[in-house]
Amino acid sequence: MTRTHEIRPDLDEGIDRKVLSQLRARFLKLNEGRLGRAMEGLSPRQQLVLNLLPLFFHVNHPLLPGYVSGGTPAGLSNYEPDTPTLNEAQRLTRSFSYKARPSNAPRPIHGLFLMGSLGTLAQADQSDMDVWVCHAPDLGENELAELRKKCLLLEAWAASQGAEAHFFLIDPSRFVRGDRDTQLSSDDCGTTQHYLLLDEFYRTAIWLAGRTPLWWLVPVYEEARYHEYTHTLLSKRFIPADENLDLGHLAHIPPGEFIGAGLWQLFKGIESPYKSVLKLLLTEVYASEHPRVECLSLRFKQAVFANRLDLDELDPYIVVYRRIEEYLKARGEPERLELVRRSLYLKVNRKLTGNNGARNPSWQRSLLERLAHEWGWDQRQLAMLDSRSQWKVRQVSAERRALVNELNYSYRFLTQFARTEQTLGLINKRDLNVLGRRLYAAFERKAGKIEFINPGIAPDLAEDTLTLVQSPNKKEPGQTHWGLYNGSLNALEWEHFAPIKRSRELLELLTWCHRNGVIDSSTRLALHPGSSDLSEFELFNLLGSLQQTIALPLGTVSEERLLHTSVPSEVLILVNVGRDPLKHHRDLNILMTTERTDSLSYAGVRENLVLTLDQVTLNSWNEVLVGRYDGTHALLDCLRDYLNNLPRGPEQPRLRVRCFCHNRAQFIAQRVEELFDTAQNLLLSQLNHRYLIQVQQHYHVLELVPGQVNHVALASLPALIDYLGEEQSSYSPLHLDPMALEEHDLALILPMGQPDCIQVFYRVIEAQAELYVLDEFDALWQQRLPYHDEQSLLVPLQRFLQSILYRRDAQLPMEASQALVPLDILYYQILPSGSTRARRVEPRPAPQTPANKAFYDVQGIIGKAAPGQVQVTLYCNQREFSELEHGDQLFAAVAQEIVGQRRETERYRCYITDLDLSGLLGDHHGSSNLYLRYKADLERALNDALEQV
Repeated sequence: MTRTHEIRPDLDEGIDRKVLSQLRARFLKLNEGRLGRAMEGLSPRQQLVLNLLPLFFHVNHPLLPGYVSGGTPAGLSNYEPDTPTLNEAQRLTRSFSYKARPSNAPRPIHGLFLMGSLGTLAQADQSDMDVWVCHAPDLGENELAELRKKCLLLEAWAASQGAEAHFFLIDPSRFVRGDRDTQLSSDDCGTTQHYLLLDEFYRTAIWLAGRTPLWWLVPVYEEARYHEYTHTLLSKRFIPADENLDLGHLAHIPPGEFIGAGLWQLFKGIESPYKSVLKLLLTEVYASEHPRVECLSLRFKQAVFANRLDLDELDPYIVVYRRIEEYLKARGEPERLELVRRSLYLKVNRKLTGNNGARNPSWQRSLLERLAHEWGWDQRQLAMLDSRSQWKVRQVSAERRALVNELNYSYRFLTQFARTEQTLGLINKRDLNVLGRRLYAAFERKAGKIEFINPGIAPDLAEDTLTLVQSPNKKEPGQTHWGLYNGSLNALEWEHFAPIKRSRELLELLTWCHRNGVIDSSTRLALHPGSSDLSEFELFNLLGSLQQTIALPLGTVSEERLLHTSVPSEVLILVNVGRDPLKHHRDLNILMTTERTDSLSYAGVRENLVLTLDQVTLNSWNEVLVGRYDGTHALLDCLRDYLNNLPRGPEQPRLRVRCFCHNRAQFIAQRVEELFDTAQNLLLSQLNHRYLIQVQQHYHVLELVPGQVNHVALASLPALIDYLGEEQSSYSPLHLDPMALEEHDLALILPMGQPDCIQVFYRVIEAQAELYVLDEFDALWQQRLPYHDEQSLLVPLQRFLQSILYRRDAQLPMEASQALVPLDILYYQILPSGSTRARRVEPRPAPQTPANKAFYDVQGIIGKAAPGQVQVTLYCNQREFSELEHGDQLFAAVAQEIVGQRRETERYRCYITDLDLSGLLGDHHGSSNLYLRYKADLERALNDALEQV
């Protein structure tokens, strides 16, 4: 180990030139070690590039790479090439002869620094070279233009040597002011992260040549007096001015930078989550410490001052990991820490299993082995991670849960931090909204939406052989479902295996397989159709239709599209999937006499040949949705929804109608497509309004005339509360006889109702609390709950309301979302506490939920099932629990999962944190009151089940 000897050049007690020289030497020694590690991982030709770059910026020579003209700025501060460098240059260009620059000649190139993964644990063969070229501030536009041309020529030359290099021109004087108009690395989000970028530079950059950072010489405890300290160093000539360059200090990081950094990493994390997890967590660490942020560069500098120069422990990735580890251990979050460890391991991408590099290990492999041993990872876990390229659905689905949890948590953290620190004015609110929509489109669940399970986790999920089975659903007697199994299984085998995926309907399962690349052109499918009429011919054509409609991979959704509500782009309607209409209508077989018979009114018989329709939609946000229409009005219902979802304007979705059933498939498809085309043309031309009114069907909602006195029989208080809780479609105040309510809390609550807000009232009655909510339309919701404290009473409700408001805003066009009056959530306490008559209502602040406080996420998805029934799916921290799998034991299974995840032995209530009702409401969002009623029903069933566990 290196002996610790801390240097403290104190401004008040006097500064020693010898001490400053020792400090600079320590940084250079560490720099030498990092540069050596970078060179180890490069090929000889790539090493040549890195060795020669300082020379190419020092001289202008027509025979050397990067030459533009004799007037191009050249001359590198404090640099003279050594003999090996000149020999390499002469091998490159034999006629090159070096002439030393006069000592008084200008040297406008002040310093060269290498950024990126080179020299770190994560260096790989494909790592690029990001080089900061720091130059004199007095260069004119022509000189800068020449320098930019030189950089482009050097990038091209580096590429010819097998090295990807990028050069970024830095004017230190402008940089200190945060004044820059270009990105400064190939992984840079722009100009919103000045201090965080500087933090990364100071702890990761490798000095190649020229002046060294003045920041090196300022003790951490003097960071707040940086200007005073550096002025003393320079004015009193403790150091030569031409040996140093000043890029600024890190005494304070504005909170808006954490938002900008987090948004950028979240944007990248949608497609490459592993790469973003480490930086997202570091941003969270910094933000949680604000305003007293101990950034990593200051820790790094403190280590050098203390002469702790261990290359492994000061590796940029290890430094980041150690800080995150410290943070998550203190918070007691081992699951998140394991995700960070996996992310680091996969980022480094050096397999520890097998013999690859085991005999003669690199320093990176040795360090990674030490970390894996420290983490307690065994060979089984390492083998699982090393086989990532072969991961299939089960491994990817499990990993996706952890990653999506982390990304969603980070988004909630950032938005909450922005509100708490009042930094929304410092960032672009539009950017925050656009990112929220990207996350919503990529990860948010809703009824009928096909979940994409592989956001950059594994390269290929395609299976060689699969078995598709329709079977009776033992959990729901009389119903069937479809299951997808690994391998080729016969009728006796598949019952003994767990399916990869279950679905009620075939098209939902096939669309999921296609969207996630589980089935591709080489997959062999074994089919057990059960009681359906599905043939291999039909199955093959169904998959072909999906491939034609949803062409993979899907492109990136433009910001312009996200500014508007999502609209259908591609629509595929599949008629009679797995159903033979003439087998169903046995009395129609005798009528197969002419091809001109109308399939929708078969030979004059009232029955038509359209039994079911499955609609697959790819919308403008790249969401894939599947809907099923069955029963007497299947065709009309499908047509109604199709027409109601058409966008306004000339850009209409591409419609495909296909049918592959045993009888009259071509004529059925043709007739249905004609019907849809005719209806669409009528709608777009705004003709025949009567026809359209017949097609459209709207949800019935109770509408009360604003200001109208509604007389209600008050003989029963529960009946009154039920009446007051009926859903409204617009704000409608109620005027009730106060004498009838004088002994009840409602006498104080109801007159306080107001539009465009959600009002939460609560009253503590010994060990219980009465909760009332007047929603944005003045509908009442009421619930009695056990009471422990205000925080545990109100925070779950606050999270739920924020979730449904987030869903509402995401489904609106950006202009409408921003123009819409934001629904404030207001809180009031009814006093006095206890069961005596309520006397007054007092406002209360919203419950404070720390931005970095994690919680257990329980999401509900409610959709349509059989007529008059709904189907419920619950997700516990991203893990799915469906009625399809658990039947009437759904809530018992979820309760068991929740209890298993809790560390506390005490039983306490479980709350629904998010709810989607789009399967019931379609595009109509519904009032908050409706969501609260479903929430209460789900929580009642869930907590009843918890009592039994």
